[in-house]
Amino acid sequence: MNKENFDLLLKCLSALESTDETLSFLEDLCTIKEIEDMQHRLEIAQGLFNGKTFSEVQEITGASSTTVSRVSRCLKYGTGYKTILEKIK
Repeated sequence: MNKENFDLLLKCLSALESTDETLSFLEDLCTIKEIEDMQHRLEIAQGLFNGKTFSEVQEITGASSTTVSRVSRCLKYGTGYKTILEKIK
């Protein structure tokens, strides 16, 4: 990963000031499939964060056990999902 390009991405994301700006940027930056995949992972994270079991989240979202496990691991050991889910409560 190129640090300068990654820093540019972070700077751009941090500069977005509204939902409309964010949507416009994401639509230009990502494919529909990429946006759907991000939305799906966030749905999984939100379910787990809100106390749903692994199995419940898998059933509700239709996600594979691999995907639910990956998101669960991020919730357990990372801070990104927790930070944003706390902010939007």
